[in-house]
Amino acid sequence: MSQAPDSAAHAAAATATDAFDAAFDGQAPPLRLAVIGAGPAGLALALLAARYLPQAQVSLFDARPLERDVSGDPRTLALSLGSVQLLQRLRVWPAAQAQPIREVHVSQAPPTLSSPWFGPSGEPEVRISAAEQAVPQLGAVLAYGQLVAPLQAAWQQASALEPRRLISRFGQAVDGLKQDRPDEIEIDAGIAERFDLAVVAEGGVFSEQARKSLTHDYRQNAWVGTVTLAPDSPVGVAYERFTRRGPLALLPLPDRDGQRRAALVWCQPRDEDEVEGLSDAQRLAVIQQQLPDRVGRLLGISPLKCFPLGLNAERTLVEGRRIRIGNAAQTLHPVAGQGLNLGLRDAFALVEALRRDPRVDQALRRVEWQRAPDRWATILTTDFLARTFAWRWPGLPAARGLGLAALQALPPLKRALAGQMMFGRR
Repeated sequence: MSQAPDSAAHAAAATATDAFDAAFDGQAPPLRLAVIGAGPAGLALALLAARYLPQAQVSLFDARPLERDVSGDPRTLALSLGSVQLLQRLRVWPAAQAQPIREVHVSQAPPTLSSPWFGPSGEPEVRISAAEQAVPQLGAVLAYGQLVAPLQAAWQQASALEPRRLISRFGQAVDGLKQDRPDEIEIDAGIAERFDLAVVAEGGVFSEQARKSLTHDYRQNAWVGTVTLAPDSPVGVAYERFTRRGPLALLPLPDRDGQRRAALVWCQPRDEDEVEGLSDAQRLAVIQQQLPDRVGRLLGISPLKCFPLGLNAERTLVEGRRIRIGNAAQTLHPVAGQGLNLGLRDAFALVEALRRDPRVDQALRRVEWQRAPDRWATILTTDFLARTFAWRWPGLPAARGLGLAALQALPPLKRALAGQMMFGRR
């Protein structure tokens, strides 16, 4: 639960509201910003704009009614260190509900090359730890609802203090966007309204999205749920296992009722997917057999949900006075776990650009140019990795294993990979 703001915060908000009212009473504010979608990326953007663009009027739209409780949504989010730091800066990071990632372990299951040079297991692997990178954590894992709830509470608190400047439009679906003037965009949410800039932050899953400029169906399914680990299993370790059929990931979760847990993402080729027909005991046995020994024993598994996987991305973030962020701009395979992190970096870059230069078109050009290296590096790397699991080329597992071994053996390469994981390409 969020605490009520202190008197200093009330006074600062009142001063900002008075200044906003005095300067723009009866006039359009310098920037009318619409944010469409109150998920993590949209809420973070709205809060960033509320704080760092004090002369902007921010309207947040979402089809979800405000009274609908989001706190119990169990979907798992993996956040990079940069994303955690951004949310800490906004004072919305729920540290008590999050499990820090202290180490990332990436390996390849047999059949693959085997060598004593590959590490204790004799298999190719990469191990990245927070200690060797001199950071408190590499990232964190928590449930979707545990992040959205404090973000939404912070937004509602801010909009209650400045109701004329920060406008909540929950329960209002946006039916269309139209730009017939170069400096305005029209939003249809029951009535037509004009804004200087619209940010589309509505995500969704691949199977439910309209197709964008770049799209590819990987013909893979992701089975997601949670597993219970033995009490002596390592704490705070994220595992990515490259198997012949697809990647298998375990993400550490906070203990519950004294039980150690991990979120499971288990990718299977759709044409050979037999997971649905397996019992829980059989699923657990198959997963255990594919994981490295260092994970420890798996004690239980939750019911699993299945999602088709694909790439669905726009070539550009910006179209006129519309900008897409997060899954609205690119929906990726979960092999790299970077979808939300990209969206949060998009949000930060947009607000920083508008803060430096309030001219909207110039700011949008800056964001497009600035975000391209990080965005395309992530899209192309994720797409390449996802496609390789459909290839049956002789020697491919050996090549992938040699790549992992090279990363582990060459500290500069490993540092570069760790930096990309934590902060994106800068």
